[in-house]
Amino acid sequence: MEQVNILIIGAGVIGLAIARELSEEFVDVVLVEKEETFGRHTSSRNSEVLHSGIYYPEGSLKAQLCVNGIQEIYKFAKENNVPFKNCGKLIVANNKEELFILEELKINGEKNSVIGLEIINESECKKIESQIKAKYALKVPSTGIIDSHSLMQKLESEAENNGAFIVYEMEVISIDASDEGYFANFANGDVFEAKTIINCAGLFSDKIADMVGINIERENLKLHWCKGEYYKSSKIKDINHLIYPVPDPNGVFLGIHLTINLQGEVRFGPNAYYVDELNYEMDEAYKSQFLKAIKKYINIDEENLQLDDCGIRAKLQKEGGEFRDFYIKEESEKGFPNFINCIGIESPGLTCCLTIAKEVRKLI
Repeated sequence: MEQVNILIIGAGVIGLAIARELSEEFVDVVLVEKEETFGRHTSSRNSEVLHSGIYYPEGSLKAQLCVNGIQEIYKFAKENNVPFKNCGKLIVANNKEELFILEELKINGEKNSVIGLEIINESECKKIESQIKAKYALKVPSTGIIDSHSLMQKLESEAENNGAFIVYEMEVISIDASDEGYFANFANGDVFEAKTIINCAGLFSDKIADMVGINIERENLKLHWCKGEYYKSSKIKDINHLIYPVPDPNGVFLGIHLTINLQGEVRFGPNAYYVDELNYEMDEAYKSQFLKAIKKYINIDEENLQLDDCGIRAKLQKEGGEFRDFYIKEESEKGFPNFINCIGIESPGLTCCLTIAKEVRKLI
């Protein structure tokens, strides 16, 4: 049996960032991951967008951690040669109703201390992005993109350089509480005794909370998996900004948007629909939905749109439900001292990874 000080479960971008943060101060920090390497699920299956913080309710963790997080991650990327681009984005509107939504987004963003927001007209849009169809647009200059794999690679490297141990192919199958801490039991038969456990298991974080004895149904911590697909096009070139429609009014997703990668290649997505199983297969069942959404802001022919990739988000917000914030909490109140849950860390989790790590540090 191994004895460790801090056991972190899950090596997505959040777990890696927490391992880096805590290993700067604490000894015997161990990060375990059931997959063979880091970021095999949500952390590597997303738009790689760094968000500004305009969408989230004032005072929410998502708003606070995102606005601070984007500046932290730009600084980290610059200092550590992680490829990124502060390209900015345009949220486009094509009628007065959508303009009203832009105005509300601008007000909300300013309440959240997002800087540089500006609503521009059609001619100004054309000067910035000549291919985009828009009567109006909200300019969001702080938004950007990042190479998420390089980011995770750097976080892993720094954590290990600080003395943290990262062990892959270690699946937690049960957790037992004791007077001294917790016993984590693994599928390979190993047992770790840990004084503190930090649950960063992403899509499976509610299952880890359940293992320790937290009633996830009663505490409203059951996750709902939401799948999103992406299409790509090699025909559309020379786009310099991310292009977003006005967001879904129910807050489930931000609309099928145009993103660019660091090579300038264009892709569209994601859509959003709830699923019951972990399945990354794709077909063209939603292609007409994509075409209809995309053609509102840029011209594209069906044959120039090809399947790309998909991802699954771990949402606390159930289908038809209201906004749910990140859940980041030390669980002494529930009878589990030194057990820290990070549940429902969906978008803007990538943007917030460094600030979430600092938030967890405060809880230890």
